Amino acid sequence: MKPHILLLALALPLCAQVKFSQTPGKIDVEINGKPFTTFFAGGDAPKPYLAPLRSGDGLVITRRYPMESVAGETKDHPHHRGLWFTHGDINGIDFWMNEPGAKGRHGTIKLDKIESVKGGKKQGTVRATFTWIGDTGTPLLREDRTMTFVADPVLRIIDFDVNFTALDKATFGDTKEGFFAIRLRDELSETRGTGKLVSSDGKTGMKQIWGKQFPWVDYSGTLEGKKVGVAIFDAPSNIRHPTYWHARDYGLFAANPFGLHDFYNDKTKNGSHTLEKGQSLRFRYRVVIHPGDTADAKLDGLFAAWTKSLAK
Repeated sequence: MKPHILLLALALPLCAQVKFSQTPGKIDVEINGKPFTTFFAGGDAPKPYLAPLRSGDGLVITRRYPMESVAGETKDHPHHRGLWFTHGDINGIDFWMNEPGAKGRHGTIKLDKIESVKGGKKQGTVRATFTWIGDTGTPLLREDRTMTFVADPVLRIIDFDVNFTALDKATFGDTKEGFFAIRLRDELSETRGTGKLVSSDGKTGMKQIWGKQFPWVDYSGTLEGKKVGVAIFDAPSNIRHPTYWHARDYGLFAANPFGLHDFYNDKTKNGSHTLEKGQSLRFRYRVVIHPGDTADAKLDGLFAAWTKSLAK
């Protein structure tokens, strides 16, 4: 074999693969030879989260605070940690604004076990179990989570498959404070940067998207001279699909099927959902970090392909 062909052959396996490096309290994720994100679980934080998240060309798209201090970066909402999955009212207990020192009744999400960490050429998976524990120490929910990281040459894709099982009677209360969320860098926000929220049917801006139902929403802008965005897809099997969106112009957006009375500004609405002991509720979401704006990303096609794969 000629030397240049040999070098090419040796390089091919590195072109597409997901690798993990596990240390106490965190799992580093590398895609195609580049750092992508870190999964923090089991450390001091009151919930598991992924941070920072990067685009395919290495741009950090999520806000660093509160994990790090960056000059000039906003310091609001310290519970907004990268990409996370919590809710503001489980039996009256707040798992959303649950940082140490938070006011009111708040719970913690405790790591039970990292079940498996498996890399691969096309994708890699992390499976973990957690217990959502109330302020009196009562276990309320068991969370079984699988995160699949896709080795795409351009996009950065994470699939979430999360199943909640009630350890006691548990009600997901009606509140806007939840549920599956990401906090972007200020430069990607509508208020402090070039960012723009865009819904699946072309609506734009916070006022047209907050509290409305869409199967997906994208948030994109210009970061360090490059156009980049991130979309969240809601699976058709999820409760109240297409989901409602807790989307903010300062860089937060979250899929939240539970906040009806807030979203409609109508106290007669009730978006709560109760699980009796032993009952389960499953959620599936896809996160897509893409170059370009919403139109460039061709998200309708990506969403259709994903939902088709879920139906198999």
